[in-house]
Amino acid sequence: MAESVLTNTGLDRFLALLDGGPGHRDPAFLRAAEVVLGLLALRGADRASGLPAPEPRLVRQLLVEDLPAFVYVPPGELDAYPAVVAALAARFDGGLRERTAAAVEESAGDFARAMDDPGNLTWHRWYASLLRSVGTDLADPADVRRRIGALDGAPLPDGVLRADLTVRTALADTVLTEAVARAYVRDAEAPPPAGPLLTDHAVAAGVGPVAAALLDRWTAAGLAEQLAGPYARYAPGPDDFPHLALADALLDEHMDYYGDPGLPVPPPAETADRDPERAADLLLTAVEELAEEEYEPYGGEAPHLLYALYQRGCAADSVARRAAEYEDWSVDPALEDVPVAVPGGVTGPYVVPPVPELVRLLGTAGIDEADRARLEGPARDLAVAVDRLAATGLVFRSGDAFGLTPHGAATVRYLLRVRRVAAPTAAEAAAWPARDLLAAAAQWPREPAARVLAGRLHARGGTAGAWTELLDAFGPAHAHAPDPAAVRDLFGLLDTASAPPGALRAALDSPVIGARALHALEVRGEAADPLRVPVAARALHVLDRLPAKKGPLESRRAAFDAAAAAWPGGSAALLRAMTEADPRGTARVLGPLGLHT
Repeated sequence: MAESVLTNTGLDRFLALLDGGPGHRDPAFLRAAEVVLGLLALRGADRASGLPAPEPRLVRQLLVEDLPAFVYVPPGELDAYPAVVAALAARFDGGLRERTAAAVEESAGDFARAMDDPGNLTWHRWYASLLRSVGTDLADPADVRRRIGALDGAPLPDGVLRADLTVRTALADTVLTEAVARAYVRDAEAPPPAGPLLTDHAVAAGVGPVAAALLDRWTAAGLAEQLAGPYARYAPGPDDFPHLALADALLDEHMDYYGDPGLPVPPPAETADRDPERAADLLLTAVEELAEEEYEPYGGEAPHLLYALYQRGCAADSVARRAAEYEDWSVDPALEDVPVAVPGGVTGPYVVPPVPELVRLLGTAGIDEADRARLEGPARDLAVAVDRLAATGLVFRSGDAFGLTPHGAATVRYLLRVRRVAAPTAAEAAAWPARDLLAAAAQWPREPAARVLAGRLHARGGTAGAWTELLDAFGPAHAHAPDPAAVRDLFGLLDTASAPPGALRAALDSPVIGARALHALEVRGEAADPLRVPVAARALHVLDRLPAKKGPLESRRAAFDAAAAAWPGGSAALLRAMTEADPRGTARVLGPLGLHT
């Protein structure tokens, strides 16, 4: 039992104290008891009574962190682990039993999800499950050794990457090894009455072998030796994935943009998945080469360029526009994410677009030939960096336009997912609940947001039910959005000309988009009752039509005064209605005019 690796866990005493019922003699219960008592003791549970005390904090860590990291649990045996914790807690008084029961109940859902989450798999847990599926006796190292060869080429679960298992395995190994080391030091500094958990003999060769022995007991006997030796190719380590360095750089970019890996980037319109690991290594080589001095000043910007292209929904960008931004030129924010047309068959050295095209790209009047000449050097330097990336076949440049190829989009998406960044496909995003999709799309550039919203409606046949489901979600998405105006703006991306009129009429009652739905019906010449539109929706419609993003404040004040003149109760009533419907947006737009409630 556990004493062959960990000593004095209290396992024998625990089993002796049980009532001997059939459930307590079940092999699954006995295995769970070994694991639970061993992990609690390893994590520092008080063993003064001879049993490790299941303190609630340690119990939650056991259920939600440790078991999903270190232990393979066969199907149907999951309930044995909370049962062992409950039986152990019953051996204690002083309220520990009740507090432990509450901790188990609170953690039950997270425990089940964590154990079932493919994102928590390690190589050891995965191969233990495969070995069991082919009838292996997981307690017999000879049987493990005999059968493991048959698993060559076994596919991973859907959506799981080899790099995912590699990263998770390395983390689990580190955490378990550190826990073993701390347990040994802890017992050496303050010898417990129950005796040491690890003997000097056990750690004579180091704590690493002890951790490997524990993994063998908790997954499959002899598996660690096989995966470290003759079958090492089955479980590649971090050194086999050099592109993780590029994945880290892209994660940093995502954090700069969104601040949270769980906030999704927009999906590309098209991808071509072909051996993303090899493509990622190829891209890393190009990025590392660009970081060399000869590619200054923009070579070091390669990770940013790749992420920025993906964050646009993989729509093409302009070399000149991007270079102008790097040079701190004034670029109209409304144009930063606008896709660039990709000309066909344009080859040869980079040429800066003519002045009229620069004016269109930058949204800046007054550009002349002297400005174009000033931009030529930076734009050509940036084009050199883009062309080096394009040599991989994952990026393209055609004239001034550049972007990710479908294979490049798939590769960047793979790199983002390796670091657990939410990077959905278009189909995945379209399948989200409507509220979640609106919350995400509100933070995306307009083109991919419009594409994914249209894809969601198309996937559901464009029916009245599909439209109603989406329009009804504007209210809750708006209520929880950091920028409610961005949620409202999504209505303007919908092709309301194709919407069933019944769905738009139902939206008239919305305090967020009611006025927009009324306008859409009026444009179509459809009958609609304006009296159904709530005051809040009408106030928001006025707020959103004020010239807020550019132009002199005088024009904004004039537009507000004109709207207030037609509003019942005048400017004070309009301002109050706006503030109640969107306090932050109202303060942002009308605060500079000195208007406050």
